[in-house]
Amino acid sequence: MVKHIVLFKLKNPTLTECEKAKEVLLSMRGKVPEIVDMEVGIDFLHSERSYDVALQVTVKDRAALDAYQCDPYHVGAVKPHMHAVRSSSVAIDYEF
Repeated sequence: MVKHIVLFKLKNPTLTECEKAKEVLLSMRGKVPEIVDMEVGIDFLHSERSYDVALQVTVKDRAALDAYQCDPYHVGAVKPHMHAVRSSSVAIDYEF
């Protein structure tokens, strides 16, 4: 199994914008077949080192991760929105 985790800092990190980002990310559920499990969370601490929104996706293997990265819905709907609203992001992918 592979975990894909992305943390987003938003340009405008209001609760409304964070909830919209969460909704967009969760919209992949049922549309991106490689996703085995996923979680999206909104930060409540708001410390200097905090990110605003976290995405955690589980896929079967590295091939599934590659397919997820190229999925038409992910690339056509989710990525454009997140790129438009984020000021920065960091990611990690690991096998477990």
